[in-house]
Amino acid sequence: MRRVKLTVAYDGTAYAGWQTQPNGPTIQSVMEQALGRILHEPIRLRAAGRTDAGVHAREQVVDFADSGKRDLEAVVRGGNAFLPEDIRILSAQEVPPEFDARRHAREKEYRYFLLLSGIAFPFLSRYAWHIESPIDLGAVREALLFLVGEHDFTSFQGQGCAAQTPVRTIFHAGVTLYDASGLPGLREPGLCSIDVTGSGFLRHMVRSIVGTVIDAGRGRCRPEAIARILEKRSRSEAGVTAPACGLFLWKVNY
Repeated sequence: MRRVKLTVAYDGTAYAGWQTQPNGPTIQSVMEQALGRILHEPIRLRAAGRTDAGVHAREQVVDFADSGKRDLEAVVRGGNAFLPEDIRILSAQEVPPEFDARRHAREKEYRYFLLLSGIAFPFLSRYAWHIESPIDLGAVREALLFLVGEHDFTSFQGQGCAAQTPVRTIFHAGVTLYDASGLPGLREPGLCSIDVTGSGFLRHMVRSIVGTVIDAGRGRCRPEAIARILEKRSRSEAGVTAPACGLFLWKVNY
């Protein structure tokens, strides 16, 4: 038996998340079916992160075990031939038998995209949260700094989270601005992302963080209120859960 590591990109709009479940198509179920067809054997995938319904991935990492009858180039080409266009295998490599995409991940980076403009740009509606009202990005950056380090993130944990502990470590949290000059009708700052890198994440954690720091950017709370929200350990203390469409699993490092 060999173990294979895949890097995968997908648009999560049409799917009920990563993990196989009975209430709709998922990335995992569609990929396992496609890989099973090309490899002629049942395949069970393990992912670095279980993205929720509507969430995208630029570089998701998954692994599986197979008999090794097909070369890795055939896995990529054949897998993509059987996959829908909104899921793509970017690369495949053989890894040691003990490799585990989730347990061996050292850090994961998520980016949440915001379209800050008076008018929504239709081609970004599937990939960014449109916010019409002005946002103070300086306040957003300041609020994010209070999240860096090891904390109990109960206040940012969504319902149904099965994590054994709410304690997580955030290595970096910041804002990236993108050049939106080619998009007609967008005002400054236009397109930006809230970037969060950590050891691991709770259910809806990044989206809850985004909804809360946007409150700081709107002047509804001061940036330092994030420290108090963490201390309260209550989801009711934090802001709304941002829409799924803006969230990308951006990179997984090992």
